[in-house]
Amino acid sequence: MPDGEQISLFDWQETETVSEAVTHEEISASPQVPIPKGFYQNLQELTTHCQQCQRCDLAPSRTHVVVSRGNPEAPILIIGEGPGQHEDETGLPFVGRAGQLLDKILASVKLDSQNDVYICNIVKCRPPGNRAPTSDESAACKPYLLEQIRLVNPKIILLTGATAVRGLTGDKRGITKIRGQWLAWQNYLCMPILHPAYLLRNPSPEPGKPKWLMWQDIQAVRAKLDELLQIP
Repeated sequence: MPDGEQISLFDWQETETVSEAVTHEEISASPQVPIPKGFYQNLQELTTHCQQCQRCDLAPSRTHVVVSRGNPEAPILIIGEGPGQHEDETGLPFVGRAGQLLDKILASVKLDSQNDVYICNIVKCRPPGNRAPTSDESAACKPYLLEQIRLVNPKIILLTGATAVRGLTGDKRGITKIRGQWLAWQNYLCMPILHPAYLLRNPSPEPGKPKWLMWQDIQAVRAKLDELLQIP
């Protein structure tokens, strides 16, 4: 590679990582303004900035910006689709019926939702009628999510439902085809799992049914975490 090209390559990487020219105000106002990797020093700064965000059309109708709950130093990061009514009212993700079921699923393998996981969503404002976020909405919010992942730096990422898988990785396969499979994304170990809301609509515990599949998947997650943490 010619020296000039090599220098240009390193310059590009540095630009992607640090930018002094971009301001919080510019980022909040337009989805066209990128959020450079490393822009936020900590999650509190990111949270404060998200609460002022107007990057997409979801902002005017929200009650609260829903950034996260759980432990910022957790080994597992869980990504959902977007806030529902309960989440919009409280400002916390996964606190409705689906969230309560998620907590029970975690507890079934001795994972605590306040200490062992950090929970967030593809988008941080509630889509009208709890619809799935559009590609533009997801794209506008994704840089915040990438910074959350960088700052938490989990050992495992759980992607709940097809929207979470597509929003983070771009993989458009159906969730039933890829759930329970370990995926590598940006040097992170990820597993797509069924969304708890889907389990509420399909409550049968029979073998092969969604709840049974979730039990297999969450046990695999627990086993992998123990392996990564080198716990006997």
